[in-house]
Amino acid sequence: MTAGTAVRDLVTLVTELEGTPDIEEFAAIRQQAAELRALAVAAGDEESVHRCDMVIADALMREGHLGPSGHSARQTLEWAEKHDLPYLQARAHRMLSNFYRLLGDFSEALAHGVQGVSFLPADASPPVRARHLLQLGCALDDNGSFDESDVRYREVLRISAEVGDDGLALRALNNMAYNAYERDDEPAARALAVRMRELSGRGRGLAAKEIDTIARVEMMAGRFVALEATLSGVLAGTVVDVDGDGTAECLLTLAEARRLSGRPEAAQTALDRAVELCDARDLARARVQVRREQAALYAATDRYRDAYEELLRYQESLASLQNTQREARARAMQALFEADEARRATEEFRELAHRDALTGLYNRRHVDEQLAELLSRGGVLSVAIVDLDHFKQINDTLSHATGDAVLQQVGYLLQDVVAGAGVAARLGGEEFLLILPGFDLAEAARFSDGVRCLIRDFEWAAVTGTLPVTASIGVATAPPGLTVAAPLLAAADRQLYVAKHTGRDRVAA
Repeated sequence: MTAGTAVRDLVTLVTELEGTPDIEEFAAIRQQAAELRALAVAAGDEESVHRCDMVIADALMREGHLGPSGHSARQTLEWAEKHDLPYLQARAHRMLSNFYRLLGDFSEALAHGVQGVSFLPADASPPVRARHLLQLGCALDDNGSFDESDVRYREVLRISAEVGDDGLALRALNNMAYNAYERDDEPAARALAVRMRELSGRGRGLAAKEIDTIARVEMMAGRFVALEATLSGVLAGTVVDVDGDGTAECLLTLAEARRLSGRPEAAQTALDRAVELCDARDLARARVQVRREQAALYAATDRYRDAYEELLRYQESLASLQNTQREARARAMQALFEADEARRATEEFRELAHRDALTGLYNRRHVDEQLAELLSRGGVLSVAIVDLDHFKQINDTLSHATGDAVLQQVGYLLQDVVAGAGVAARLGGEEFLLILPGFDLAEAARFSDGVRCLIRDFEWAAVTGTLPVTASIGVATAPPGLTVAAPLLAAADRQLYVAKHTGRDRVAA
């Protein structure tokens, strides 16, 4: 065999590996890719080396190792751009789309998803094209463009029919069915679920999360007996759970269905199994959802005190999960940009350092820098200090976990209300700050009164029971020529004192 023939055979093997069904064992795929990569290195075929890197990165990402996968995709993209290799650029863009999607940066995921399809050459293999379209469809879903994602999924169905790949078709149908379920379009969801069942009977079978989608569709129609039958294989352990948490999601669906059908004891049995599985597999996200369903089950059986306490535990667990996810995202970003993207990584971590861990709002460090910059520019600038009334009573009467839940919710409200208008920050404890560029005193006072009403009128009963949550707000505007923030904050603090000592739940400016 000549060297040229060996390289052609290597390229053929790499192409075949790129089309391997996603339901295959990830460790086995990584091993095959690593072996082919070694051959490519020996042959001096750099393009095949990078193509193998993308297969390895894909498997690692599906196993939860985001940082190394993203870093590999970034390196491959830069190499492919330098050597003008559109196919390899498309592969790297697809990988980065999934990376950013898993990090929760949906706009960046969509940008790379579009590139992943646009760079793909016309002669790319149909299974590879279908996977790129699937990735773009998922990114479109995350950005709320369901009609656009539907177009891509239908193209995947056409390709899968041509090449006889039922696995690709099932992935597209599953996404379409779940979208229909979330939009409460029962006829469409039911029709798609029927097609999933038909395809699964041809040999590939259904994965646990695909079965969960079908079960959710059954629940939409109140077909609880059929739902139990749908989930039986997963519960018996005879169904492949490639994602690791698919069985737990099925148990949650089963518990919800049994609760809705008036079978609380059976629902509790399903929840207990879900708890055992979550603990055994360390499924933090699913465990949080179990708490929410447990609270709903307690409420359905008139155990309102238990429901309330479980809801508090759910909120506490959710906050902890969000913190853990934030830390995981930070680690992934560090791994991604550890070399030539060090500057960008520094900016990302600087952003994290300027965020309050509990609420996600900006912190005092950011406030100091932001105000200094705004004052140096001149122009109209107002600030409002928001302080929750009688917050100690919530901590002492209920719990500190409840207090944290209140602070988080207030953070969400403030973040939403200032979007596009200013900046919301947490100064510490129960005290928040709104930075309002371009607002004069009267405008800032009116805006702050709207914030006060928003906090007061929020449905707090599920969090604090009968205890109300209100806020007092002090507003101040920077006088012309002010260059330091301390006098402005002191003026707002004096107005807050006025609001507190003239009855609370009011604005003083």
